[in-house]
Amino acid sequence: MTARFFSSEPLNLKRMSPGVKNLVLANVAVFVLSSIVGGEFVRLFGLVPRQVLQERWVWQPVTYMFVHGGFLHLFFNVFMLWMFGMAIEAQWGTREFLKYYFICGLSVALVKVAVWPQSGIPLIGASGALFGLLVAFAMLYPDSVVYLYFFLPVKASHMAILCGLIEFFSMLGQGGGRVDHFAHLTGLGVGYLYIRWWWAFKLRVKSAFSDLASGPVAKSRRPPRQRAEPAPKPAAASMEDVDRILDKILAKGLDSLTEEEREIMRRYSDRMKH
Repeated sequence: MTARFFSSEPLNLKRMSPGVKNLVLANVAVFVLSSIVGGEFVRLFGLVPRQVLQERWVWQPVTYMFVHGGFLHLFFNVFMLWMFGMAIEAQWGTREFLKYYFICGLSVALVKVAVWPQSGIPLIGASGALFGLLVAFAMLYPDSVVYLYFFLPVKASHMAILCGLIEFFSMLGQGGGRVDHFAHLTGLGVGYLYIRWWWAFKLRVKSAFSDLASGPVAKSRRPPRQRAEPAPKPAAASMEDVDRILDKILAKGLDSLTEEEREIMRRYSDRMKH
């Protein structure tokens, strides 16, 4: 398996993982462009449910994640992206990290459009996707200590629960403020459900391949009474190969796998058991 590392150096672009670095650069570039263009930029590229449905501005569910209302808004979002994203990308790899990030962000947009289809108030910022990263970090590193509001040390798992409660009660008392607490809660919920479902799916796949590797079908493939030179031990499959095969199973089912892909998953399952 390819080793993955991450560094906690303060916003050092040279040491950032590629997924986090590209997202940071994209957010900064869009912020500079929006500062030049002015207020019309937010109307065009923020998420306005009424425009998405009535005028078919279908780019908004993606572009709203890169639009920010000011420097502090951008700074804290980039800070959260760096703080949680580096560790998650190191654990999952760039492709899975980016897929998860955009699933959370797009889900927030779709729920917003479905619940408030006539709203003309633009939603901007990556906060929904970032709250998805928050819950992912808490599930991957539940005992890690995070300094909430920069001075209050809490475990990551406790921080996710606390932030969820804060957002929930803030949403109940929200009276038209600028912060969309509903979007934050949606990002948290989508992230949690996605990870719980994905992990459960991977466990089922591993169990299925363990059964294949140890069952009578696998044994019957061994030629009886055949003496031959031992074959060289195959190289360990990379995590990228495993991720690719899991994606293929999701899209087309177990029957779509080739013998080579089945063998990769058997080796991976055996390695995980030991």
